Amino acid sequence: MTLLEQLNQDMKQAMRDKDKIVLSVIRMVKASLQNESIKLGKDILSEDVELTILSRELKQRKDSLQEFKSAGRDDLVKKLETEIDILQEYMPKQLTTEELELIVQSTIQEVNASSKKDIGKVMGALMPKVKGKADGSQLKDLVQRQLD
Repeated sequence: MTLLEQLNQDMKQAMRDKDKIVLSVIRMVKASLQNESIKLGKDILSEDVELTILSRELKQRKDSLQEFKSAGRDDLVKKLETEIDILQEYMPKQLTTEELELIVQSTIQEVNASSKKDIGKVMGALMPKVKGKADGSQLKDLVQRQLD
């Protein structure tokens, strides 16, 4: 089942359940997918593009969450946490720290990185391997620790 089919199915269920938050999040994601489809001039988006859009939506909410927490807006924090939980359901299973460390080590060896100035080279090779399965900032921290 494609992401769009899953979203449509979940949207119908949210309508039946009268779950306004889930319905709102699904509609926002569908709108983002539709906008990207129009921008690219394609009727059907690849899984990679869909994953990129989902990751972007999730990152926007996580960034906003930090801002709202620092501003003391607990009402908006709770709403965003719920939206993040809903979006996480559509993301691929996240890799564990141990799995990420192994991937980081092998990537460092692949690109022959030896110092901190090679972080960009490592990250460039690493990100396509773990797209949607790991947080970029967590990856950067792992790479920095390994290159120390």
